[in-house]
Amino acid sequence: MDADLVTWIFLGGGILLMLLEMALPGGVALFLGFSGLTVGVLRFFGLLSSVGSSVAVWLILSVVLTIAIRPFIKKYLKPESYFKYADEDYEAMDQIVEVIEEINEEDNSGRIRLDGVSWRAKSLDGTIKAGEKARIQYRENTTWIVEPLGVKDPSKEQHKKRNKN
Repeated sequence: MDADLVTWIFLGGGILLMLLEMALPGGVALFLGFSGLTVGVLRFFGLLSSVGSSVAVWLILSVVLTIAIRPFIKKYLKPESYFKYADEDYEAMDQIVEVIEEINEEDNSGRIRLDGVSWRAKSLDGTIKAGEKARIQYRENTTWIVEPLGVKDPSKEQHKKRNKN
């Protein structure tokens, strides 16, 4: 194989891998591309002549860069990320919602608005009139179980009394 062709393959491959890093970020393609570009430059100036030594230098440089520098890049250049629970019931617990149809404790004929969607609802205690606010406790199938906003959690009250005694 022609020496100039191998040099251009390393230079072009290095640039291509570095551009690929922009499309698929992760750090590895950047180091492989930088190593290829370095080997291409070394071959251009005649510091590397054989194909075998060029491939060996490229492999060693790629591994060294990946192992040595990647942890620092990951530490200081953190990608954008966010956390979201996968359990929508857990996210909805204790949310304050608007009652859009009267809710009672006998049946699930009442309705609430949660995240812009109307859901069936049933009260834990008494009746909650339309237009009032309620707090979500849990869900049974497709019906949310709610309590009037002013009601305190009895388990918390009992816990406070035990701590005082």
